[in-house]
Amino acid sequence: MVSRPVVLVFLLVVLIVTSQFEWKQQLVNELESKACNQKHVSSREELVKDQIIFAQEKMIQKLNNFIQNLQQQLLQCRGNNRTVNPSGTSLTSYISEIQRPRMIDD
Repeated sequence: MVSRPVVLVFLLVVLIVTSQFEWKQQLVNELESKACNQKHVSSREELVKDQIIFAQEKMIQKLNNFIQNLQQQLLQCRGNNRTVNPSGTSLTSYISEIQRPRMIDD
């Protein structure tokens, strides 16, 4: 028969080996879980970055439309000024010409 100390040593070795496998498996599972979480976090970050970029592009488009609108209004104002004052004289001289007859009438 096998002596009691040998059996105890054998059981101890088996216990150590199996616990090593369990620890390795736990470590592998934890590492896989962390890797999955990091991928999930990085994909979230990419999604947030994409949303920010999309929002900025929308804002830029709105600003471009606003600028276009202001440019059109400026062109209309210039056109109105040319229509009102076709001789090319300054606006102040035109206003003073308009006000002179009123002064005379008063």
